[in-house]
Amino acid sequence: MTLTLGSLFDGIGGFPLAAVRQGITPLWASEIEPFPIQVTKHHFPEMLHVGDITRLNGAELPPVDIICGGSPCQDLSVASCTRAGLAGTRSGLFLEQIRVTKEMRNADVQRGRAGKSVRPRWFCWENVPGVFSSGYPKGADFQLVLQQIIGINCGAVFIPRPHPWGWQPAGRILLGSAFSLAWRVFEAQYWPGTPQRRHRVFLVADFAGQSAPKILFDQESLPGHPAPGGGARPPPPAPAPQGAAGTGWAGQSE
Repeated sequence: MTLTLGSLFDGIGGFPLAAVRQGITPLWASEIEPFPIQVTKHHFPEMLHVGDITRLNGAELPPVDIICGGSPCQDLSVASCTRAGLAGTRSGLFLEQIRVTKEMRNADVQRGRAGKSVRPRWFCWENVPGVFSSGYPKGADFQLVLQQIIGINCGAVFIPRPHPWGWQPAGRILLGSAFSLAWRVFEAQYWPGTPQRRHRVFLVADFAGQSAPKILFDQESLPGHPAPGGGARPPPPAPAPQGAAGTGWAGQSE
């Protein structure tokens, strides 16, 4: 069965491009800038454009297995003058990604689906490492990101900030066998054709299983894993050990 993907904050179609290279079908994209839309219409003529995320109703979107998006980073970046974080008007649009995902999953439940069949099953988010230090107290924004994503499937869960050492560049959260989340910072120079030294956080959540750490930490077990670019590729950070029994929390690791 072919997996399907919906792309929020689509830009020029980075997530759809990655999807088709892995045999995943991008069904629709949300973007408001005219030029990027024209680019993706050229490269993905079959992909539906659904418009402004703030005007979307997830219950009315075509169901997809994977929902992804790189919400605006301007308020999270260390280059920002104000660093308004998720309270800012641009980076705060991350919460629209949460809303749309909840609406999609709730609609699928109302259609009679349950467990692993509820769509989207996987959630992917990309942003700048500045999210680890933005917000007040320092690092509160990434804490909110984690709690919001977990809340889509598991209800309210408190995730403590790792005081005083701060968020690490890789980590995972496991809640029993029915939810997993992992994040990892990647550097662009280790991929072919991208000489820039750009660091980006990629976060994956599996709303019905434990595949998230495997996706981010064990790429060579997956089809189409990326080859290293110019120079030696650093070893992947080891996922953190499982937390105390009953807590459902696995801490961060470098």
